[in-house]
Amino acid sequence: MVKQIIPKNLQEALNYLYDGDYKVIAGGTDLMIQKRNTADLLPKFSSNMLYVFNLEELKYVIKEDHQIRIGSMTSLETLLHHPDVPQLLKDVILDMASPGIRNMATLAGNIANASPAGDSLVPLYLMDAIIVLSSIYQNRYIPIEKVIIGPRKTVIQQNEIIKEIIIPNHDVTHYKWVKVGGRLADAISKVSFAGSITIEKEIVTDLRIALGAVYMTVIRDRSIEKIFKQMTIAQLKEDLPTLLSHYEDLIKPIDDQRSNKEYRLKVALNLIKDFITKL
Repeated sequence: MVKQIIPKNLQEALNYLYDGDYKVIAGGTDLMIQKRNTADLLPKFSSNMLYVFNLEELKYVIKEDHQIRIGSMTSLETLLHHPDVPQLLKDVILDMASPGIRNMATLAGNIANASPAGDSLVPLYLMDAIIVLSSIYQNRYIPIEKVIIGPRKTVIQQNEIIKEIIIPNHDVTHYKWVKVGGRLADAISKVSFAGSITIEKEIVTDLRIALGAVYMTVIRDRSIEKIFKQMTIAQLKEDLPTLLSHYEDLIKPIDDQRSNKEYRLKVALNLIKDFITKL
């Protein structure tokens, strides 16, 4: 028989994860769909469930000198209206679902679900987010790109829970977010793009590009970004074909019911091109 546990606090949740085999559920906005049953029947959960969305100690946004810390059970709707949350992340959240869903959904849920089309993952990759994984033994601080290793695959261990998301300060001159989907907020992304650039005295000192739904994980390649730093804007635009060729090698989309791989590739490259040419 499947057990359903609602722990009173984080320590109790960690104890349950240590003692037994539980699947963590927060707002359930992904899991309830994945496990949906026929009408009027309960979801088809086959494992013991640990419900943690009620843990108030994991609902916070704390601004520090060089970063902000977001508790894993903080809802997307709370983040949307919080003054210390980066505007890029707010722009992305505004394109996610409806207010009702956003009041239950969390960044941690998107991370644990590990879908290549998870909208909030794209800005988290772009902003070098660190994911804090907690167990009764320790806290592990891991860059998001090393937490998510494939579709629905993470390095989160059975006895761990996502405790918080750390986002370093990311001061930029210009950024852009684009979600390509059938109905924007109410649709899963066909392609998503986030880019940011920092310019000092006409020189590119920081360039970041992240793409969602065009590979097994979100694409961000720091080695490519490094090539185009210390260029002028004019030089960057002139070398745009080289930039696009690098990303064309990385983008390996799939065909599915929402779109086809040729469309996704073309759109992804056009989004990069549009970001650079309009600087």
